[in-house]
Amino acid sequence: MREFQGCAPSVMVSSRQRTDPLLIPRQSLPLRTMTTAPLLPLAHFFDNPERVGARLSPDGSLIALVAPRDGVLNVWVRPREGGPERPLTNDRDRGVRSFFWSRDGRYILFLQDAGGDENFHVYAVDPHLPDQIRDLTPFAGVRAGIVAAPRATPRRVLVSMNLRERSVFDVYALTLATGRVVRVAENPGNIVSWHADRTGAIRAARAQTPAGDFEILARASVNDAFTVVAEYANEDGGYVLGYVPDQAKLWVGSARGADLMRLVALDLATGDEEILDEDEFADLSGPIISDRTGELLGAAYLRDRLVVHAFDARFGEDVAALSKIHPGDPGIASQDAQESTWIVSFDDDRDPGATYVVDRATHDAQLLYRSRPWLVPEHLAAMTPESIPARDGLRLPSYLTLPVGSDGQGLPMVLYVHGGPWARDAWGYDPTVQFLANRGYAVLQVNYRGSTGFGKHHMHAAEREFAGKMHDDLIDGVNWAIARGIADPARIGIYGGSYGGYAALVGVTFTPDVFACAVSYVGPSSLVTLTRSFPAYWRPMLASTWFRYVGDPENPDDLADMERRSPLNRVDDIRTPLLVIQGANDPRVTQQESDQIVAALRARGVPVDYICKEGEGHGFVKPENRMEAYAAIEQFFGTHLGGRTLAAAPAATD
Repeated sequence: MREFQGCAPSVMVSSRQRTDPLLIPRQSLPLRTMTTAPLLPLAHFFDNPERVGARLSPDGSLIALVAPRDGVLNVWVRPREGGPERPLTNDRDRGVRSFFWSRDGRYILFLQDAGGDENFHVYAVDPHLPDQIRDLTPFAGVRAGIVAAPRATPRRVLVSMNLRERSVFDVYALTLATGRVVRVAENPGNIVSWHADRTGAIRAARAQTPAGDFEILARASVNDAFTVVAEYANEDGGYVLGYVPDQAKLWVGSARGADLMRLVALDLATGDEEILDEDEFADLSGPIISDRTGELLGAAYLRDRLVVHAFDARFGEDVAALSKIHPGDPGIASQDAQESTWIVSFDDDRDPGATYVVDRATHDAQLLYRSRPWLVPEHLAAMTPESIPARDGLRLPSYLTLPVGSDGQGLPMVLYVHGGPWARDAWGYDPTVQFLANRGYAVLQVNYRGSTGFGKHHMHAAEREFAGKMHDDLIDGVNWAIARGIADPARIGIYGGSYGGYAALVGVTFTPDVFACAVSYVGPSSLVTLTRSFPAYWRPMLASTWFRYVGDPENPDDLADMERRSPLNRVDDIRTPLLVIQGANDPRVTQQESDQIVAALRARGVPVDYICKEGEGHGFVKPENRMEAYAAIEQFFGTHLGGRTLAAAPAATD
């Protein structure tokens, strides 16, 4: 075993049985009910997809997509009507994972950082000049993002950059042909998002107050000053979603006077809201707007699965036609400028990324690709929505995945905790879920309080509840699975990334007798050191998020509470086998978070498995690093929960 020495280029300690007297020894146990699915190679889940992310050029003549080039994801292009694919980019490191076309079709644009540091730059490549990549925002230590690519200004885009001051983002007009940038809006320090009208003018913004509430600002023209047109309490949202066609109103996501987020039209002259649409069960996910006309076509809501409310007759017919193409949830990934052709990708629990070219006039659909064609849907496990009651009566929307062929009783189980925490689990293909189910584990995903999409009560029930009721929700999910006979109480593991990694560390410190083992992936060990390490550009947003939900370490009362909720300060309670995984360049959860808990355990003489990778950030992007990490997870869970491993059974044939 390599001793802990910080993050070396490849610090990898394989999982092994604990012998330390402070830890409860556990033997590998056979599964009570073996899955009937063939044992699938890790690469089937965690190597690069064959193809992904297809987008039509504005004139509809070309399709660009992401595919491996010498093992690294890059952008390729081909004629829409068929023909060979040509590589356009030649990244040799972390790959290009997404892109979009410029409005005039002259360039493909993409964002890329260095080694996972999240200081993204905007790059451009001409589809007719492959491998000639230009960095359009070549400013060291600066993070760039796309604000808008208006149809009205096809030769330029609007980008946000913290060029002037690292803690705030101004808006710049970026000329694509020359790379010239001109500042068009300056952030006074409180703006958290900028919004352009259909002409490409920055005329609206969302600002945060010192108390963590929000204001929507607007101006009649770029020569006028911004004024406050509406105020929203923190829990009421006030998310700017776009301009109505006449530009006298904004579409806004609002929970004023309701628990669930709904779609409203905000009058910029009066500040009055007109309710346009809402759902009985879920928050608004977003409006569906015609890019060509600016008209509102529909609204999307994510209940257990996707629900679309159509407002336009033709769009309603389109949505109905999509349901006949594939049983998954559809997403319009791209369209031509005339909106006559769509590229639609379906999210399906057992068929990832089936992507079609759809003619809107005829509804004819042509299969473009399946992202991972080597995966056979019958070999993958169905994901089932469940509703679990928390001990205080809060409903916890959850998902249960059982191994193929299992009777669903007495299984080893992994509690797989989503990150954020301001995010959610959703139905669809998840490589980690399918990998775990293939190894014979029941997989439980709980949308604990603080998860988004289920109303402001569900969200704000998490305030000051890190390692408190948020963790109780996870334990209630475990007890639900045990009470139904699904989970063997002696063989339950916990695994998650980011907040999910923190939850895993909370699991082994606050409830050490519940879990047989735990995996923390880029998980914070101290809420105090985590907060103090946040990037400078997070500072303006902390009042509405972190300080409200967790605390401000510069406040003595908050500091004491944050210390109490930090796993690092309860490290003496750990008696559960633990695997820690970290990216050395992670700007969100820095290497210190993993280093310090690993060091504290080793100072006690307690062995802990640790993987830390240079050139990775908040999650591993390089497929070789992903597969090394999941190989360790596979062996670790196999040792402590008794699931299948590649070392214990022959690999499946393709």
